[in-house]
Amino acid sequence: MKDFGLVVIGAHFGVWLENVLNKYKDQNIILVEPVPYNIKILEKNFSNKENIFICKNPIFSENKKEKFFYVKESSIHKLKKHWASGIGSFNKQHILNHRSKRFEIQENDIDFLNINFITFEDLINKYKINSINKLQIDVEGAEFEILNTINFENIEIKSIQFESKHFDGTFTEGSKLEKIKKKLIENGYKLTEIDEENILAEK
Repeated sequence: MKDFGLVVIGAHFGVWLENVLNKYKDQNIILVEPVPYNIKILEKNFSNKENIFICKNPIFSENKKEKFFYVKESSIHKLKKHWASGIGSFNKQHILNHRSKRFEIQENDIDFLNINFITFEDLINKYKINSINKLQIDVEGAEFEILNTINFENIEIKSIQFESKHFDGTFTEGSKLEKIKKKLIENGYKLTEIDEENILAEK
């Protein structure tokens, strides 16, 4: 079994992770990212690091093979929003719900792949995880599916940072978020709202 400094579920291509990666650079790190063109960048940047592992399977509440939707690489420049490369979801409508006057995404801007979704427990078993110093989750609305299935009696996680804004639908917070907050508090975490979109749970 191994201790991990950092596990990021929804690593994108690492552009927003520089500070946290530097903090845990001497510890084991897992970067979970299913979007093919983001994986290429992660592999280019980190394949020479023996302590950094890249998992290409999206994490969900159950094992299943299903479509995973993401913004086409060729549409990123057209849409003029570099963050669009980070919008991947099991729900195509979630991506389309981001449409606005400044982000005119269409059906033909979305691609998909058939991929094996794995559970958080699968991730633990695959990488023989004993403990995690920091778990960071940004998965466009699937945060509930992941956090709701973590058995905190089986894994020590010191801190969890997660995006909260899509818990109950695109740009919606509600009962699912409240359920996870309650679960975290019951498991000894103190919750802090980092900003309008993210929550930090610390022991």
